[in-house]
Amino acid sequence: MIQSVNPIPAFDIKQQYTTIEAEVSAAVLEVLASGRYIGGPLVEGFERQFAAYHSVNECVACNSGTDALYLALRVLEIGAGDEVITTPFTFIATSEVISAVGARPVFVDIDATTFNLDLEQIAAAITPKTKAIIPVHLFGQPVDMTALMAIAQSHNLSVIEDCAQSTGAIWSEQKVGSIGHIGCFSFYPTKNLGGCGDGGAITTNDPAIAAKLRILRDHGSKVRYIHEEVGVNSRLDALQAAILQIKLRYLDIWNERRRAIAAYYHQFLNQVPGIITPQELAGGVGVWNQYTIRISGEGRNGSSAKYRDWVRNQLQEQGVSSMVYYPHPLHLQPVYQSLGYQPGELPVAEQACHEVMSLPMFPELTDQQQDQVIYALKDCLGG
Repeated sequence: MIQSVNPIPAFDIKQQYTTIEAEVSAAVLEVLASGRYIGGPLVEGFERQFAAYHSVNECVACNSGTDALYLALRVLEIGAGDEVITTPFTFIATSEVISAVGARPVFVDIDATTFNLDLEQIAAAITPKTKAIIPVHLFGQPVDMTALMAIAQSHNLSVIEDCAQSTGAIWSEQKVGSIGHIGCFSFYPTKNLGGCGDGGAITTNDPAIAAKLRILRDHGSKVRYIHEEVGVNSRLDALQAAILQIKLRYLDIWNERRRAIAAYYHQFLNQVPGIITPQELAGGVGVWNQYTIRISGEGRNGSSAKYRDWVRNQLQEQGVSSMVYYPHPLHLQPVYQSLGYQPGELPVAEQACHEVMSLPMFPELTDQQQDQVIYALKDCLGG
């Protein structure tokens, strides 16, 4: 058994910080000295930069990626009695916000090769109550937005892009978050563009939507102490805006490194028995927030999930960490029992939950570390 020289984490945000420590420290100290900690010029400046990066007219910063999705549904006036189509294979925030506004999440199965929504199954899920679709560009891989927008337009549906894991990804020469009616982003520290705490943003080309979002994120108020509707407190801190401005300048470099790491994994894992490597759609440029393989358990003793977990344990013994995104599909979560979904109803997503394993992926991952990951997998699986 090959032993790694040093443990390899699934992700390492501390290393990234060390590369820009001087810039971040100076920016943070400047904010602290200013006494302006919430909103203000730094947040407005970041909004302009983020909008320009995505070639959209408007960006509205907020407290988190979850709030971005929630506010997007609110601004589109989606609520009780409405239905929103989304994926069962993602973090619960995507469906949680649908429930939070009083609407019903409708889950559609995923494509086995990309982990994203199976677009061919969307039409059958549309009813007179359907108001929107939330595609998730999962693991940094863009959904086929050309096909999705055609479906949405033919049924007069809004499209809210969940770009939490995909900042900088491209579909057909357009960045994700600029194609649908609204784009929603997370700046959670482990994202491709991550802050030093929570943060989020919403992009749109509709100035009326942006104007209403700014009211909703600030207690439903445009003029202080005058509240036009029930809003929330969802503002981005100036400290986070200052840090994100710095990181945005490096994002394309970091994403390019992620692509190189993914290509190296592809090269050496494609032919390893028992591994199914992730696929990209032609027309898309991914940013690889995660590199997620499937561990096929066919012909092994026990369930696929048990075999996957055995592989993870073998890697951990060699100092290689991994993650499982996601071990349980949303449609079978206890919170959604009332929706009536049964095991086997969305079989591709359910099988993915049993087989997926995300390998170490961060821009600072060295070639030597990546070799150790690959060798450990081959040693375990006999490749």
